[in-house]
Amino acid sequence: MSKIGYNNTIMARPLRIEFKNAVYYITSKGNAENSIAIDDDDRVLFIDTLKFVIDRYKWKCHAYSLLDSLYALVVETPKPNLSMGMRQLNGIYTQKYNRKHGISGHVFQGRFKAIIVDKENYLLDICRHVVLLPYKSGISKSLNNYKWSSYRSTAGLIEAPDFLSPDWIYSQFAKRTKNAQKKYMDYIKEGIKAESPLNKVRGQILLGSNKFIQKLKPRLTEASSKSDIPNWQKYLNRPKINEIFKGIKNKTLKQRNRKIKEAHIKHGYTLKQIGEKLKLHYTSISRIINST
Repeated sequence: MSKIGYNNTIMARPLRIEFKNAVYYITSKGNAENSIAIDDDDRVLFIDTLKFVIDRYKWKCHAYSLLDSLYALVVETPKPNLSMGMRQLNGIYTQKYNRKHGISGHVFQGRFKAIIVDKENYLLDICRHVVLLPYKSGISKSLNNYKWSSYRSTAGLIEAPDFLSPDWIYSQFAKRTKNAQKKYMDYIKEGIKAESPLNKVRGQILLGSNKFIQKLKPRLTEASSKSDIPNWQKYLNRPKINEIFKGIKNKTLKQRNRKIKEAHIKHGYTLKQIGEKLKLHYTSISRIINST
């Protein structure tokens, strides 16, 4: 069985941005790549726990998939309560799973991963990505037969559970539900060969257009001001290094050095990154930055 790619980088504290009506793509992986659901009873237990959390925190669930060693969700949070709800989801399920199997310890590996999704431009794509996970991972050869995702419900093959909110997806295809469901199924099939939307994620936490990211800049700045946020996330909304040094050949040495200091001190680019851009050794970059 092939494995779904997952970022295993350990961070002191991932950047979390929570606000009203935010949309998230969420994944949580089994500890040490172990299974999070051994049998169908476990899977029912997880779905029941998911329903409880969605109901309690008033989330909208656009899509979900439960695999052997991970789960993926797309949820919309009318209130800024993602972390609170996720603690409940993983915590309650872990307690019930351990009690059922007579074991103790972690079921999930570290903290969950959450990507903020641009609803207008990427929600449909990320929902397709989620329901295709069982097929692309090799768990299921037919989406029509896979019981542990939202695909069959959204496609109208079975009755949708009350915690699933497929109306927004339908609205993207047609006014009549049956027509929308048919077009949805065609759209999912087209996604088998389509590029993964995760390839367009910025800084591992944002999936959206430049306009969307600009709109989030104040929230990014506020969240990244915390000292324990990793630098690569702290400078998530920085300009690209090419933008900083655009037209650098036409600038004076003094102007170039000012840009070098700006790139390193203000925007967090490393000496190596700046040196590679300007074709200078990193020690030369260091001398320029430390000069008065």
